[in-house]
Amino acid sequence: MSEVNGALVRVEKVSKTFKRGAEEIHVLDGLDLSLAKGEFLALMGPSGSGKSTLLNIIGGLDSPTAGAVSVGGERIDRLSGKKLAAWRSRHIGLVFQFYNLLPVLSAERNVELPLLLTRLSGAQRKKHVDTALGVVGLSHRKKHYPRELSGGEQQRVGIARGIVTDPTLLLCDEPTGDLDRKSGDEVLNLLGSLNREQGKTIIMVTHDPHAAARAGRKLYLDKGRLSQEPLE
Repeated sequence: MSEVNGALVRVEKVSKTFKRGAEEIHVLDGLDLSLAKGEFLALMGPSGSGKSTLLNIIGGLDSPTAGAVSVGGERIDRLSGKKLAAWRSRHIGLVFQFYNLLPVLSAERNVELPLLLTRLSGAQRKKHVDTALGVVGLSHRKKHYPRELSGGEQQRVGIARGIVTDPTLLLCDEPTGDLDRKSGDEVLNLLGSLNREQGKTIIMVTHDPHAAARAGRKLYLDKGRLSQEPLE
């Protein structure tokens, strides 16, 4: 993917409005954001400030009401339907607060799920899965089911699933929010390693300053706008 003016992600004058009956709720208000390849950005702000909404828009899971969103020079806000789904499967890895693992599938089968949308053969999928589980240090647990794993291990499986397609962007929504400090630190160490050693570009939504301190840059979202410091 090509980059525009040195930015991998470019969000320009993006607004998002939700309708609740006759009421309009303005979540994002003419927001601008530029992110270089290889950056690790922590996105902070109060509950309901629109952090997850912005993450979903960058990941092509939601569309802006107005404005432009480019990733690698491609205007994803202009894509829809099958084209947008195909773009997400190639370029976006997702990590969720509550893991979102399927309880009836083993760790390796959970990690394989995004690859089922590709044209890889079974042998190729297995190789990718084994690599991803190796990166997160869970090769020895690949046959285990979520109920047999700790919360930290489940989140590491979630990260393996997020990176198994070698995505352009890894988007993490409160990845340590359901973990104790020790497990959370293990997950943050892993994300930091993915960023430093593999050059992964990461956007992490978090309310935890301890987690945000691991990122290379912090931005605060409040009242629909981004700032370098929390708004008073």
